[in-house]
Amino acid sequence: MKESLVALRDIEKNYKSALVLITKHVNLTIAEWQLLINIIDGFDTQEKLSQETKLDTSTLSRQLKNLVKKEMLIKTPTGKDKRQLVYSVSELGQNAATNINESFQQLSNMVFDRWTDEETNLLHILLNRLDKSMARVVSKR
Repeated sequence: MKESLVALRDIEKNYKSALVLITKHVNLTIAEWQLLINIIDGFDTQEKLSQETKLDTSTLSRQLKNLVKKEMLIKTPTGKDKRQLVYSVSELGQNAATNINESFQQLSNMVFDRWTDEETNLLHILLNRLDKSMARVVSKR
């Protein structure tokens, strides 16, 4: 049996591979999909997105620019000098996000289709505990 953290790393690799396949079908990266979700959730300026995602300005700007170029986002200048931009998701972007979200739900259903509710709840409890333990250890370094 694998060590727990090694198993988590291997699971993460498989998870990422599955997400890449899902997002690639609509011409997005995983990061772009996550950014679309944040904008749909109301984080519609670069400042709000930066605070929510903890991305540095250059990375965030590049991702936003790519999403505008792919016609997934619409940027609207605002403010007195029109230098601030408000982002909204285009119909194409909304359709892409919906498509990915549905595929993601199907993936989740397939992964856990043979799990009981008790097993799923136990996994949630253990993952939350592991997350807190990792955060505690990382904050001490």
